[in-house]
Amino acid sequence: MKKYIYSFIAFLAFSCSSVFAQTNTDSIRYIDPSPWDFNIYETTSLIKLIANPEKYDGKMLQVIGYLHLEFEGNALYLHQEDFKNNIYNNSFWVDFSEKLTQGKNIMDYNDHYVYIIGTFKMNDRGHLDLFGGTIEDIVRLEFVGTR
Repeated sequence: MKKYIYSFIAFLAFSCSSVFAQTNTDSIRYIDPSPWDFNIYETTSLIKLIANPEKYDGKMLQVIGYLHLEFEGNALYLHQEDFKNNIYNNSFWVDFSEKLTQGKNIMDYNDHYVYIIGTFKMNDRGHLDLFGGTIEDIVRLEFVGTR
């Protein structure tokens, strides 16, 4: 009888491990990362990104900031005051993925605090190289707090 119980337990353990091994998040990784799936992206602050851009270069990040959209000036700023005072070193050029722009009117998010998920490139500094880097292929854009 013990032999059957041990065999059954071994069978269950093997079955469960094979189910988990087949889980594939590659399709989620680019298209629509969940705000709670911290294995896909890293959550950081714009302050850390400004201070250590090399640490985050090429990584998918979630950050919160003040989004301002205009011709040749789409950027995520540390604060609204940084935008009003043209403090470009405290901002990052933003480039939205095609999938996101097809599903949302991004102008609805203009001049609001938002959180975004995108890939950071420190050497791409946006229009006229004014910004601290670029957050590109943005796949998620949401309001922070109330509007």
